[in-house]
Parts: sequence; structure tokens; C-alpha cells
Amino acid sequence: MAAECAVNIEKMGQAARAASRQLATLTTNAKNAALLRIADRLEMHMADILAANAQDMADGQAKGLTPALLDRLLLTEARVRALAEDTRKVAALPDPVGAEIEGRLLPNGMRLSRRRIPIGVLGVIYEARPNVTIDIAALCLKTGNAVILRGGSETLRSNLALATVIQEALVASDFPRAAIQYIDSPDRALVTQLLRLDQYVDMIIPRGGAALHKLCREQATIPVITGGIGVCHLFVDASADQERSLDIIENARVQRPSVCNSCDTVLVHRAVAAEFLPKLAARMGRCNVELRAAGAAFELLQANPHGAVVVKAGPDDFDQEWMALILGVKVVADVEEAIEHIYAHGSEHSDGILTNDWANANRFVAAINSSAVFVNASTRFNDGGQFGLGAEVAVSTQKLHARGPMGLEELTTYKWVCIGNWDIRP
Repeated sequence: MAAECAVNIEKMGQAARAASRQLATLTTNAKNAALLRIADRLEMHMADILAANAQDMADGQAKGLTPALLDRLLLTEARVRALAEDTRKVAALPDPVGAEIEGRLLPNGMRLSRRRIPIGVLGVIYEARPNVTIDIAALCLKTGNAVILRGGSETLRSNLALATVIQEALVASDFPRAAIQYIDSPDRALVTQLLRLDQYVDMIIPRGGAALHKLCREQATIPVITGGIGVCHLFVDASADQERSLDIIENARVQRPSVCNSCDTVLVHRAVAAEFLPKLAARMGRCNVELRAAGAAFELLQANPHGAVVVKAGPDDFDQEWMALILGVKVVADVEEAIEHIYAHGSEHSDGILTNDWANANRFVAAINSSAVFVNASTRFNDGGQFGLGAEVAVSTQKLHARGPMGLEELTTYKWVCIGNWDIRP
């Protein structure tokens, strides 16, 4: 069985490499037409997609998946229509492939430029989110990259239904079927084989928990783009507008608690802690958010819980990506202590300051080296769609090649083009 799987994965890699060469030369109009076909077919096959997802949801509930994972797994009619609209938005975005990044005339008269080109073949491994299948397919088609997808076993039926839609659109567009391939087996050995397919795959992108990222870093013989793990913070400065801060914190924690850009910890300046924390407890209590508090924050909240569930924070609680209606709370002396806490416990994903003191805002922005830093805004904005990039492959927290939402440009590299007049090097 292992040998058969290895041969299949190798054949997928070979086919993806051949497809990538064809995709790299396609016109923007041809790629956009294929994307629009995918969007149309998502709506045409709505019933099939939702039926497959309902089976995955039933299995997930029977296996005891957490509410956060079930929320990530769930597809509704509104979510499928949103996927179709996001795909149409990608079609409407400028095509980065072929764009000239820079150009100059050399002293010898030769014209030198850098032009964007596709990376080639991507391997994307992800968990629980069937929407990722469409997001990645759309971005890869637009940028002329072939991709091998491997989703989690808990969403296999949903992903196969979505892959069928994609394959139909590829065939209708006269594109190579191998441009977008899905590994339809839950065999975990296939993940390791994909991670070592360096002869054909140019980049691995994991989207999932810390264990998946660790596996990819340790096992891959291919460059890995890490990210997507959010331990995100908001610091409430002494000068912050407290009511607006509560609105932002509620949005950042409650709107969709299972995603990587939701806020996990609120740090509160000690000068306003006694005033602000009871307000925070009242707001979070109404939202059914449990507060995990340490030190002075725990003492203040325990005395004034205002309907919120308040639990004393454990030694590792400030290192958690909660993915649930739980919020860490800590009192800090000033912006410098807030920065130090984020250095110690953050994941360099999304962090923000709520303040009317622009000196503190500038200090925070300069010091915090996360993929996105916010001033008086929710961490939930760290998203390709919200940043005007269209869909995203992932939110990268590493420092090479790409950071933050990985949209179209982040799925390209470049080549040098030198145009001479029959020149020879002296």
C-alpha cells in the first residue's frame, strides 16, 4: 500500500509540474474565465456541496469535534455564495504575472528589468476548512501556479465535492486537469510523501495548528511558509476611548472566535484598570466569554465580575490560541510592559493598541514586529479580503518572502530579463 501511495503522489507531482508550465503562459482573460466558471458552478452545485458537508458535520459531531472546529468545518448556503463571490473578486483583481517590478537602462545600453512569474507548484496542507480549497484554487489559477491540496480527514466529503466543481471548470476552460489536484485519501503517510516531493513541488504552505506546522518544518525538504497560528493581543492604553475599546474587543473576540486573527489576550493599562475591567466583564459576560485573568486583573474582576465567568489564569494560558469564547486579561504598567508581554507570549500574527496617545501608538507600531499591527482597530482585519487582496492562501508570520495575508503577489517570484543589442561582455 505504501509503495502504491508513493507512486501516486509522484505522478501527481509530475503532472503538476507539467501543468505549471502551461499555466505560466496563459492569458489573464483565459484565467479569469476559468475563475468565473468555478464561481458559477459553486452556485449550480450548491445542493451537492451542502449535502456532502452535512455528512462531514454529522461525523464531526459524532466524533466530538470542538465547537470551534465544527464552525470551521461548516458550510452554509451563505458561505458557499460568499466563496463564489470571493472567486469573482479574484477574477476582477489585476494579474501580477508579467508585471515589471523595476526596470532600468544600464550604462552599456542594455535594458534590465525584473518581471513577476508564478512560483510553480505549491503543496497546501490544511485542516477543517473546506473554504480553503476554493480560496487556494482561485489564487493559484490567477497566478498561474499548479497546486496539490491535502485537506483534513474531517472534511473529506466537502473537499471532494468542491474539487469536483473545480475540475469541471478546468475541463470546460481547456486547462490541464492537473493544475489543481486534491489528495483524496486520508492516509497520513501521504502528507510526509508530499513534504518530500522536492523534485516537483516548489513551496509548502500549512494551514492548521501548531502540530501541523511543526511537522512541516521538521519533515519537509521543500521551503515552508509558516503562519496561521494566532496568539493575538489588544492593549488598552490609559488614554483609550473605553466604550469604543469595548466594541473593538467584542468584535475581535466574539465575531468569529475560531479564526486565527481573533483576539486572545487583552492587556489593560493599570491607570484605568479599576475603571475599565468591570466594563469589560459586563460586556464579555453578555457575550458568554470566559475571562482568564492574572494578578491584579484577577483580583479586580473577581471583586466585580458583572456576570462574567472569571477564572484565574494558569501558567500557560497567555500562550494559548483559544479558538473559543475565552479571553486572557492582564494589567500592565504601561506600553513598554505591554510590548514585553507580546514579545514573550505572542505569535507575531495580529496585535493592536487602543489609544488616543499618538506617541504611544507610534512606539507600539515601531516595536511590535507582527505580520499586522493595528491602531484603534480590530485584529479581525488581518485578512486578505479586508486588506483588498482578495482571498488568501494563508497569513504568513515568517519573515522571508511574504508576511501577513498571502494574496496574489505573494504567490509570485520574479526573473531578470535583460534585453541587449547583440552585446558581448568585454
